[in-house]
This record gives sequence, C-alpha cells and structure tokens, in this order.
Amino acid sequence: MSVFSKLTRAVVSTAVGVTLLSSASVAIAASHAKVTTIRVQSVISAKADEVVMLKDFAKDVSDLTGGSLKIEVLPAGAVVGVKETLDAVDKGLVEGGFAWTHYWSGKHPAAMLFGSPVAGAGVGIDNIAFLSWFQFGGGKELYDQLWDEMGMNVKGFMLQPVGPEALGWFKEPINSMDDFRKYRFRTPPGIPGQTYKDIGVASVAMGGGDILPALEKGTIDAAEWCCPKPDSVFGFQKVLKHYYLQGLHQVVVNADMYINGDVYKKLSDHEKKALEVAANASLSKAMSYRIYENGKALKDLVDNHGVQLHDTPADYFPAYMNAAKAALEKNSKENAFFAKVWQSQKDFAAIAVPYWAGSQASNAALGKAFADSVKK
Repeated sequence: MSVFSKLTRAVVSTAVGVTLLSSASVAIAASHAKVTTIRVQSVISAKADEVVMLKDFAKDVSDLTGGSLKIEVLPAGAVVGVKETLDAVDKGLVEGGFAWTHYWSGKHPAAMLFGSPVAGAGVGIDNIAFLSWFQFGGGKELYDQLWDEMGMNVKGFMLQPVGPEALGWFKEPINSMDDFRKYRFRTPPGIPGQTYKDIGVASVAMGGGDILPALEKGTIDAAEWCCPKPDSVFGFQKVLKHYYLQGLHQVVVNADMYINGDVYKKLSDHEKKALEVAANASLSKAMSYRIYENGKALKDLVDNHGVQLHDTPADYFPAYMNAAKAALEKNSKENAFFAKVWQSQKDFAAIAVPYWAGSQASNAALGKAFADSVKK
C-alpha cells in the first residue's frame, strides 16, 4: 500500500471516529437536556431532620443521573393539605409526597405494618431487623403490592427508618400504669394510638404541629412524638421535664416518598435505578444520622434544659404488648392482605429474631452499664 493510501485511510478513519464521538456527545447532551423535576410535598416542617435527609436523598438522585432527574422538596401544605398528600400524588396534582406510610392506615390497615408495625409487629422486630425483612425477607414485594390494595397510582420508596421511639413526656414522674392513666396523652393515629386506649390511657391523636400548643393550653397533659432530636426541635422541654425513652408503640417507624405512577413510568431505566440505589443508601444514612443526632440532643436536654430521664414502668410492657397482639390479630382476621403481611413478618421473625435478639443481649447490657457510668 502506498504512503498516500495509508494517509488517506488514516484520515478517513479519524473522520469516522470523530463523527461517532460527536454523535455520542450529541446523544448524551440530548439526554441531559431533558430534565425531569419531581415536586415532593412533605407533611412536616422544612426544619425537621426527615426533610434534611430527604434533601440528601434528592442530591444523590441528581448526582446519580447527571442532573436529569431532580427532586424539589415542598413544605407541608404547599399544594394540598397534609391529609390530602397521598391523594394528590395519586391524582397527579403534585408529582410526589413524603410521609410515614402509617399515615394512610385509614385507606388500608396494612399501611401500619410498613410505616409503624405496632410493638415490633408483636414479635420483637426492631428497626434494623425490619430492614432485613424489607430488603431480603419479602417485605419490599408486599410494600409494592400495598399501593394496588389501596387503589393508589403511586410508586413508593422507603427512605428513613427511625426507632425505637420514646414513650414520651410527662408533667410528673410515672411509676406505674395507674400513674400513666391519669394523663391525657398525645399518640399517633391508627392502631398504635388505639392500643393505648385499649389499656386505659386517654389517647388523643393529633398532628405534630398541634402538640406543643395543646400542651401549653392544657388540652393534653403528656405527649409522644419521636426521639430526642425531633422532640427537642418541637420544644417539648419548654413545657414538660420528665422524659421516658423506652416505648413499644413505635419500635419501628419508616418515612417514605411516593411518586405518581404515570410520572414514574416515564422515567428512563437509568433514572429508575438511580432512585432505587439512592433509596437503599438513604435507609442506611438516615439510621446512622439519627443515632448520633439523638445522642447529642439527649445530652443537651439533660445537661442544659433540666430534663429528667427515667426508665419506663415495668408494668407498661406486658400491658401494651398484650393489647398490641390483640389488635394485630383482630385486623388479621378482618383483612386478608393485612394477614398476609403480618404472617410474612412472623415467618421472618421466627428465623431472624432468635439470632438477632440473642446476639444483641450482651451488647445491650454492656451499653447500659457504660451509659450508667457516664451519668455518674
């Protein structure tokens, strides 16, 4: 082959390569030029830790998609009222919503088993064991089925496991269930709150933003919301000083994001995978974030706000656990899908809980001993 031919072939090859690279660049640029923004209305204040972590999740999604999928977090009430959030997502009035799935227990009782399985589903599932069930024990498949059972056109993503939640705040120390029953007590809605009524506590369900004003007015005398950090942000320490950490009503609590089903279907496979990966990362990061933040907040409450930390009265635990199991059994008899989900959790627990609870016992005892030594 002549030198001229070689040069000609080289020039042609280079030109083809440049053309192919240019075409690929144009394709990439075109894909990035289409930006999808999903507005997600939260049910809580923009200052809440849940929203802090939701925005962290949104950044991960944007980074993973090169900016082609963005999530804009809207404050509670921005488009519709808090109670209408899921319906608004279903109808496409807003592309997404953020809440705890047990908020929608009125639409289906099984929502509680995903958002807040009362008393650890009655079988001792904590927040870490719950994630094991959700990711590897069949929970995610049932979670996806939940929306069809509700008749909701949404795609759900579990993002933020929290727990266990504190029993709550009181005006005076409580030494027994008899003391507890003297107070009008703010509780979450649904089965966890109903279970308190079943054991004789004057349970009053209300939204988070209404709790402190109700305490200040004397409408209620005691309250629970979540954990030291969120509770301190709400300012309960301004009104009540006696705090009890150990509770059973919400051993596991999960905050979720919901995307309108039609919006989700239009996303690319890459964007759908990015949501899945970011959601899995959020499950871990949210839990890690909460442990440290709650630790710092509890220390601040005790050291700087005069809060007295107490152990929950021993007779609370059998009373609440027995009532919770009765409520779970009642709902299981009345609703087939509820029974299916709860049976899945019990089957999982029969294998996982003996190991998980047993292996944690020594570390829990060691941790308690260290915590007691720190108090001194």
